[in-house]
Amino acid sequence: MKSLPLVLALYASIAFGLENGQTVLRGYLPEHAATEVQWEQKFRALPDAARIREYARHLSARPHHVGSPYDKENAEWLAEQLRSYGLDAKIETFDTLFPTPKVRKLELLGANKYVAKLEEKALKEDPTTAQKSEQLPTYLAYARDGDVTGPVVYANYGTPEDYKVLEERGISVKGAIVLVRYGANFRSVKPRVAAEHGAIGVLLFSDPQDDGYARGDTYPKGPTRPADGVQRGTVNDSPIQVGDPQTPGYGAVPGAKLVPLDQLTVLTKIPALPISYEDALPFLQAIEGEIAPESWRGALPVPYKTGVSTAPAHLVLASNWDRKPLYDVIVKISGAEFPDQWVIRGNHHDAWVNGTADPVSGTSPELEEGRALGELLKQGWRPKRTIIYAIWDGEEEGLLGSTEWVETHADELRQHAVAYLNTDGNGRGYFHASGSHSLEHAVNEVAKDIVDPETQLSVWKREQLVDISRAKPDQRVELRTRPDLRIGALGTGSDYTAFLDHLGIASLNLGYGGEDEGGQYHSIYDDFYWYTHFEDTNFAYGRILAQTVGSLVLRLADADVIPFKYGNFADTVSGYVGEVKKLAEIQRAELKEHNTEITEGVYTALHDPKKHREAPKSEALPPYFNFAPLEQASDNLNAAAAAFDKAYERYVASGRTGVNEQLLLVDRAQIDEKGLPGRPWYQNLIYAPGLYSGYGVKTLPQVREDIELKQWSDMDAAIVRTSSAIEREVDQLKKATQILDNK
Repeated sequence: MKSLPLVLALYASIAFGLENGQTVLRGYLPEHAATEVQWEQKFRALPDAARIREYARHLSARPHHVGSPYDKENAEWLAEQLRSYGLDAKIETFDTLFPTPKVRKLELLGANKYVAKLEEKALKEDPTTAQKSEQLPTYLAYARDGDVTGPVVYANYGTPEDYKVLEERGISVKGAIVLVRYGANFRSVKPRVAAEHGAIGVLLFSDPQDDGYARGDTYPKGPTRPADGVQRGTVNDSPIQVGDPQTPGYGAVPGAKLVPLDQLTVLTKIPALPISYEDALPFLQAIEGEIAPESWRGALPVPYKTGVSTAPAHLVLASNWDRKPLYDVIVKISGAEFPDQWVIRGNHHDAWVNGTADPVSGTSPELEEGRALGELLKQGWRPKRTIIYAIWDGEEEGLLGSTEWVETHADELRQHAVAYLNTDGNGRGYFHASGSHSLEHAVNEVAKDIVDPETQLSVWKREQLVDISRAKPDQRVELRTRPDLRIGALGTGSDYTAFLDHLGIASLNLGYGGEDEGGQYHSIYDDFYWYTHFEDTNFAYGRILAQTVGSLVLRLADADVIPFKYGNFADTVSGYVGEVKKLAEIQRAELKEHNTEITEGVYTALHDPKKHREAPKSEALPPYFNFAPLEQASDNLNAAAAAFDKAYERYVASGRTGVNEQLLLVDRAQIDEKGLPGRPWYQNLIYAPGLYSGYGVKTLPQVREDIELKQWSDMDAAIVRTSSAIEREVDQLKKATQILDNK
């Protein structure tokens, strides 16, 4: 058996890379790289799965939504734990709007009257499901109060395309209560689109095809959602704005001006309620009409139809529109050399109910990272940069805690923030990372150093092999040869949003999953019993989450020069430019074909007065757009990034570090303070959530959505504005390169 020092030396040579006998890490002087390797190895030996399990048990022992006693108790417990590790922990508080339900009623009227249960069943096998007095009822926060009666129309996932299908079949949802499945877009988009088409109410349900018995045994026999399971959630319109709706763009601190409730733009326009698939079944059965398209059919034992119900539904909602306290737990470890440069790491602690998967499976590893950093401090380690650990409150209701903290500290963050590293819930399986592509190389570098507990491969290699197995043949060459695996882009959906989309701070969202079954999202069944039977049952992946994110924190905090790499970013932006050009070509071709078919009478058969159908009308073709400014900006970015990356290597080797302050400005250049049209809170012109997709990202969002929404008259201005943001980043990169080359 090899000695431990020999094993560690062998591991370091494989994982970290050697050049001329010296350890090589981007951003590190050779003599400092070897020391960093030693500290990271010590750090990764510290996280303990048993401790993470115990944290998870404690944090999810009781429901802990915003405003609940256990939410505050958890925040205080987390702060006390972190202080016991020798860390400077405090709690920052904010008061934010958080409505809770006082009336929920749904019934199908007529001869086959049905009153919806609107309740999840407690299970004898699972003790915390019986904590009824502390559980939030099944509802959607920020859904407007209302008392409405109307026929029911099924609209699949409730996307704009789904309503087009209904219109083509002569079905109007005006004055109707729409029934839609969860999936395809974010839940807050569904009531907005329904209201745009004249609906008076909307019901959301988890179809068992997407989230139930069609995917495996239901809980408690298996992990999937049972018949009475309901997905709670927020319908605060996150593609428009996140955070406290009454303090848009500024922190919800004492004395802050509150926008009156009747002036809020992010509340739903119509009442909206989530229901179980058991409660959805009678409403589906009441709908008469044609059989729905195959892609609309779920797994419930009833024909899915596009039509109108034979009897009306009655929906009543009323909430307590109160303001509730938030408790953000904040830890600060001051940097020894660059204290004014901040590396920030976060996960939230609040949940809709007990929330062992979402978010405690990510909160617990973060707490263990804090313990490990405390141990390193005792051993003499000091970070070069300041490290801030945050455990946010109010994420579930609309990223409340993180957004209010960011808005309150915005000026400091613009000046000091290096990067934000986010996690949320965590599971068993493959490593995944999305975010700013200036950090793509850094996250790849660290992923090659983390060992997967099941395969004993690096998590990087395991992800590469999985990607190759799922890729199309023409994609496999790049996966096998590109030094860095590509990371995805981010829109919204977790606490990175205010950092990335509002301030332009380089951000990542990290985690493991893909081998876990899922199925209890935002229900009373997302608890310790379910998680320890069906998810990361031994918390092995909680442990490597702590190892992964903690190592990345160390790598960024200890580097002599911040290890951004802009060639990856420039390469990715080139791809985005190609995508929007192709999208415009596709739109033109599809509209041309559409108009030709109308001219040739192909649609004549669709005209049926008895069903009130109208033949489609021709549409104006888009002009040929001038993408030259965008193409030129992309070319300039590629040239500037290549020059920077080349000069960077020489600069670090020379032992200089004075470029760090300039590097903080590069990603900030993506920001335009006027924001995106109609949603000024979103100020990043490279990454943003889609207006009609919600969580899902739209890269080069103003250009891309003008094409998708056929807003042809706005396109030229969008191209110029987006090109200007890229050119600003080019200018910042050139300034950084001048510093690197200034001998």
